[in-house]
Amino acid sequence: MSQLRAHLAPPARTLVDVFRATVETFGDAHALDNGVEVLTYEEFADAAEEVATELAAHGIGRGDRVGVRIASGTTTLYTAIMGILLAGAAYVPVDADDPDERARTVFDEAGVAAILGNGLAITTRGPRRPARAPLPDVQLDDDAWIIFTSGSTGKPKGVAVQHRSAAAFVDAEARLFLQQDPINETDRVMAGLSVAFDASCEEMWLAWRYGACLVPAPRSLVRSGMDLGPWLVAHRLTIVSTVPTLVLLWPAEALDRVRLLILGGEACPPEIGIRFATERREVWNTYGPTEATVVACAAQVFAHEPVRIGWALDGWDLAVVDPATGEPVAASEPGELVIGGVGLARYLDPAKDAEKYAPMPSLGWERAYRSGDLVVDDPEGLLFLGRADDQVKVGGRRIELGELDAALTALPGVRGAAAAVRTTGAGTQVLVGYLAADSDFDIHAATAALREQLPAALVPRLAVVDDLPTRTSGKIDRDALPWPLPGGPAEPAASGETAALTEDEAWLAGLWTDTLGAAVADPASDFFDLGGTSLAVAHLLAAIRRRFPEAGVTDIYDHPRLGAMAAHLTAMEAPDVPLNERVTPVRRRTKVGQLLAIVPLRTIGALRWVTLLATGVNLAGWLALPVSPVPWWLVAVGWVLFVLPPGRMVLSALGARLLLAPVVPGRYPRGGRAHLRLWLAERLAEELGATSTASAPGMTWYARLLGARIGKGVDLHTVPPVTGFLTVGEGASIEIEADLAGYWLDGDTLVVGSVTIGPDARIGMRSTLGPDSVVGAGAEIGPGSAVVGEVPAGEYWTGSPAQPSRARARGPWEAPPPRRPAWWLGYLLASLAIAAIPLAGLATGAAIVLATAPTGVGIAALLGHALVWLPPAVLAGFAVVALLVLGFVRLAGLFVVEGPAPVHSGRGLAAWATVRVLDEARTWLYPLYAGWFTTVWLRLLGAEMGKDAEASTVLMIPKLASVGEGSFLADDTLVGGYELGGGWLRTGRTRVGKGAFLGNSGMAAPGRKVPARGLVAVLSSAPPRDRAKKTTSWIGSPPAPLRRAVQQADTSLTYDPPTRLRVLRALVEAFRIVAVMVSMALAVLVVAALLALASASWWWAVGLGGVVLVATGYLAAWLSVLPKRLLVGRVKPGEHPLWSSFVWRNELADQFVELVTAPWFVRWATGTPLLNVWLRTMGARIGKGVWCESYWLPEPDLVEVGPGATISRGCVVQTHLFHDRVLALDTVVIKAGATLCPNGVVLPGATVGRHSTIGPASLVMRGESVPRRTRWIGNPIGPWTA
Repeated sequence: MSQLRAHLAPPARTLVDVFRATVETFGDAHALDNGVEVLTYEEFADAAEEVATELAAHGIGRGDRVGVRIASGTTTLYTAIMGILLAGAAYVPVDADDPDERARTVFDEAGVAAILGNGLAITTRGPRRPARAPLPDVQLDDDAWIIFTSGSTGKPKGVAVQHRSAAAFVDAEARLFLQQDPINETDRVMAGLSVAFDASCEEMWLAWRYGACLVPAPRSLVRSGMDLGPWLVAHRLTIVSTVPTLVLLWPAEALDRVRLLILGGEACPPEIGIRFATERREVWNTYGPTEATVVACAAQVFAHEPVRIGWALDGWDLAVVDPATGEPVAASEPGELVIGGVGLARYLDPAKDAEKYAPMPSLGWERAYRSGDLVVDDPEGLLFLGRADDQVKVGGRRIELGELDAALTALPGVRGAAAAVRTTGAGTQVLVGYLAADSDFDIHAATAALREQLPAALVPRLAVVDDLPTRTSGKIDRDALPWPLPGGPAEPAASGETAALTEDEAWLAGLWTDTLGAAVADPASDFFDLGGTSLAVAHLLAAIRRRFPEAGVTDIYDHPRLGAMAAHLTAMEAPDVPLNERVTPVRRRTKVGQLLAIVPLRTIGALRWVTLLATGVNLAGWLALPVSPVPWWLVAVGWVLFVLPPGRMVLSALGARLLLAPVVPGRYPRGGRAHLRLWLAERLAEELGATSTASAPGMTWYARLLGARIGKGVDLHTVPPVTGFLTVGEGASIEIEADLAGYWLDGDTLVVGSVTIGPDARIGMRSTLGPDSVVGAGAEIGPGSAVVGEVPAGEYWTGSPAQPSRARARGPWEAPPPRRPAWWLGYLLASLAIAAIPLAGLATGAAIVLATAPTGVGIAALLGHALVWLPPAVLAGFAVVALLVLGFVRLAGLFVVEGPAPVHSGRGLAAWATVRVLDEARTWLYPLYAGWFTTVWLRLLGAEMGKDAEASTVLMIPKLASVGEGSFLADDTLVGGYELGGGWLRTGRTRVGKGAFLGNSGMAAPGRKVPARGLVAVLSSAPPRDRAKKTTSWIGSPPAPLRRAVQQADTSLTYDPPTRLRVLRALVEAFRIVAVMVSMALAVLVVAALLALASASWWWAVGLGGVVLVATGYLAAWLSVLPKRLLVGRVKPGEHPLWSSFVWRNELADQFVELVTAPWFVRWATGTPLLNVWLRTMGARIGKGVWCESYWLPEPDLVEVGPGATISRGCVVQTHLFHDRVLALDTVVIKAGATLCPNGVVLPGATVGRHSTIGPASLVMRGESVPRRTRWIGNPIGPWTA
């Protein structure tokens, strides 16, 4: 059944027309009376016209929006509103008591041109405008007001109502109320609701359409209940429009003069009719969302009759449909209410508007509002059931909170009530009924009455409160109801007073509080009287078993009282429970084997040094070095094997095949032979540089050398596994930084498996494919995902762990383009050009040193000369590298165009080359990143960088990146990049909004956006652009909305520093170049040492080159320890704003880690006990037998890693966050035997329990505690059940 009354809409006019007609008819009648000031309609109109004229002088008129934030209860508030309407603008109200942040959000979202404040002060926004003609002719389609409602995500939603709809609403209600004795100039209408609530529009126009007087009331008085009585009487109110909750708080005698009582905004309990509906007073229950102009339907309320929301207003259409199908339901059946007709408003957000006002084909409506409210299509008028999203699930049962509210309100002695679901510290959901009741209210009798009326699962724990907190709208604010609750009524102790708790009782009472949310102070308290359920028993038992593992369910049911339960438990024997699946530390012989292998491995790496040195000696004959030249044929052999990419790749693949021949997919002991072989193969590839930039175009060939099966037309833009256990079908695409290693450590077990990627499948950037993972043909894995099983063919999976997604897959964007082998040569030349950039910088520095070098002197003299000339040589070489990178990116940018392009094309090559060179530049030019100059550098590269933006080691395609003013890009962020699919490479403009924050390792894929003043958390993905609304925050992969509180700090130390601090920061950061000089000085020492050995014999240089590099590495380790100790000392938990010296000094110390220790030591010490030793010297507490493959412990002083723990490749033990430009430091504890699988992040304040496992690509949240022996995976983490 439908209620179709759109054809009965009142004649079209504007609110200005309504007001002018009233002023003309009732000019001398009172329009406003706040007890201090009285305005007639003539005076009200004059004052409003003055406001409109002043707005016009500021260039504000039709089509503009004006914010209103004026104290309630004042006449100026309503003068401002009417003045804005007369000016032809729309008013955007914000409650004066709302926080400043909400006001800013509302006014920014609405794009107001000015704001009217207390005293009618006008504050304009934006550029100065020319004056406009005052008092224009307002049109029907002009907006009258824009009111923001609180959405389910907590972000306000702006709803605009046009004059046609607003006036139709006012005129339709005139056909409804008091038809026997219409509203007139003798009536006085209470204005008690916030103007930020749309029902306030009803209050205002109930007066202004009829010539009645609007009487503003301070809302603090309205909420106070009994105190409002004298005020209502004194001000002779006759018409009141409010919400049921407030009415039930008022004494009945306060409404003696009221002849029209209108209720709305929430469910109306039957008690309203019984208490207030009389022969001389009409009581109406109205219903309507803001989105349908205040009221869509109404019904008169009578005593002892069902309360309905009734029938549609003239001009409105109503229908009740099945929420699942959209088809109309049968009479007397429940369904979702859908609204159409003249009252439909619109959302400011076009995407939201299209979603909520979409056509309703089953009704033939082109535009319909889906209310989300459940009603019964009753022949006698609609019955309201409640919000569809007010259905909560407790203990597996669906509960309608509105239904429970009505039952609570019907209890004797209850003035107001609200039900809410609360979650205890233990995760148990508890149903609570909050009551505002008379002083003699009997809570035990009320509970008994509810048990007779309601199913057991619906009987809540009752709590009497002094008042029920309300929102700006007057509705009950369930979120503000108190939690946890004080202990409920309990039987008195034997002494008649509450007894003190024993130690065991206090411990158990803490568990009760965690489970039930009730503070317990009496040994006689009963667990079940306090709200205990079977689910609560399970939670309590889990907590008890940590101390008493033999406890059972019957122990709780048989001993429900606190004292008896504690006594029973302590009488039980409590043996120590041994840890299951204990992880043993890495064995000593494994460490010895690694240490013995280091020198041979480093010797292989030194062969490249020797080859290049021999080349230099042969060419620098004029120096008359005391070193014999090397035959050129032997030098050529060295170049083929150790310098040119093909030789290095062949040697690496050959070594890997020999080392890993006995290793097959399976499970092996950590530190066993198979593990050592795998470690050796990885280190060999690292020493040979098999996967360097110059080798990038040959990754497919290298993969086949390793034993992988690679189909035709594969785009492999990441490193293949050294195991060779990789199968990639034809036409598959694998993006940058994808982890295909196919192995990881889980406790003290090495898991090795194959990775299978089907034909035409697509693997997103920074994804991790685990052992024995399978991605079916044509399937796609979203960026940042973790695959730990099988993905069916043709499906799109994303997240960690990867799950099926409804999102559309990327690409192929067109039919597969032709493969042109000639383009492979282009990629090769580009790779060689990129690889030559640092060589050009080295050559420049060497030329400066050699140009002034003395001839015929010894090696020691040459060494001294080189060290003297090192600073200018480094500066010159650094400048050359920066200029070459700049020129390369700018040149490539000429060919970068937004959209898909064939991989084998100039556009595809330009995008790929840009990403490759800037990825390397983060190492070559590291001092330019994570500093004040970074924004300038990125702007020079072609990026749009807003004022005062901050960026760390961000990777982007500058031409397609737009970063807003005041935004922050944290470490290792990816802004844009490119996507692959079906032979295509797609780029897109990626935006980071003003004041936005992109967290460490965060990703904003091509075409996506980081919301203005929003946040994308650590290791998280930016949302699609249509969901990236201002101020929203996101976490995880796929991204989910995140609620967060903004950190308050002195803006002079975060966003708006004085010039003095800017200069000081620049001076401190200028010293970063010293780290480059130190690293180059180590290179000079290595060259000098090899020359000294070669002067005796080149075979000495070949044989002892590894020793030289190892010794240099040891020195490099200390060259980061000493600066750290000198610059920052021992780091402690705390907070430091961006513009403070600690932050700058900390970053300066980090330069020595990244530029000195990382390349010279960490690179070859990965996984060895030597890395643990260095981390200890840096301040970390590292236990025995730890296997650590990551040095990313930013503040080691704050890290504790227990014995036998594992920190896998790519993991970050993140001891700081930089939200809101405040460096927040806290400890991270990885307990004994715990495992961090590859590419995970642990945030500050977190603890990973003993022998637990955190899966790949997972995020352990800030302050999170992972229980021992448990398994977790996800972003953020959840139980790992696979």
